[in-house]
Amino acid sequence: MRWNPKVLRIAIIGAPNAGKSTLSNQLLGRKVFPVSKKVHTTRCKARGVVTDEDTQLCVWLTHLHMSFRHKLDEAMLTDPWDSVKHADLVLVLVDVSDHWTRNSLSSEVLKCLSQFPQIPSVLVLNKQYLLMQAKPGPWEFHSGVLTSQSPQEICNNIIREKILEYLPLEVPYGVIQVTEMWEEGPSGELLIAQNLLVPRKSHMRMLIGRGGKVISRIAQEAGQDLMNVFLCDVRLKLKVEWLK
Repeated sequence: MRWNPKVLRIAIIGAPNAGKSTLSNQLLGRKVFPVSKKVHTTRCKARGVVTDEDTQLCVWLTHLHMSFRHKLDEAMLTDPWDSVKHADLVLVLVDVSDHWTRNSLSSEVLKCLSQFPQIPSVLVLNKQYLLMQAKPGPWEFHSGVLTSQSPQEICNNIIREKILEYLPLEVPYGVIQVTEMWEEGPSGELLIAQNLLVPRKSHMRMLIGRGGKVISRIAQEAGQDLMNVFLCDVRLKLKVEWLK
C-alpha cells in the first residue's frame, strides 16, 4: 500500500459565540475546546487535529477583533491574520439561530476574507468535504494527536469554561488560574490542584458560593470533562483566594 499523506489547514472564523469551538469539538470527536455562552471562552492560540487514514486536517480557531470590551491576550489579537494567512481553506461560521446576525456577515469577517482573496472560503462544510479538499503534503502532527494545546492548557480552558458559566457578567474575566500541582497518582490517576485568584472579596464569595456549592460544582463538572478528554481518572481540587 502506497503512503501518500495529505494535509488541509483550516481557519474557522466568525463572530464570538458563533460556535467555532463547538464545531471544532464535533470534528475532533471529543471536547478539547471549552464552550460557553460568554464571549472569548477559548483564549489560547491552539489547533485541533483530525486524522483520517492518510489525510490530516489542522483546524485553527480564529478570534476576530469583534470587541475590546474585555482585555485579551496579545496573541489573540495578532492570531486572526496569522491563522488565515497560513490556511488552505477558510470556514466562515454563522450562527443561524441568531436572527440579528444570520442574514449578513460582520465587517470584521468581510475584512478578513478580503485580505486573503486567494484562499477559498465556504459557509457550510462537513467532515467528508474537508477530507476531499486536502492536498498532498506531510502531516503536521502524529495521527493520535487531537490538538496543539498542552494538557495544562486544556485543563485551564475547561475550568475557565465552568467559571464563565457560573459567574455573572464580567466577573469571570478577572479570575487568574494558577496550577499548584499536576502529577500522576499511585493508581495512575491525574492529580490536579489549582488556585483561582480573584481581585475582590465579593468575587471570592460568588465563586465559592453558599456552603461552597459553586466551587464544588465547578470542580465536579470540570473534573468529569477532564476525565473524558484524558481518558483516565482525574482528581481536581480548586482553591479560591483573594488577590489582595
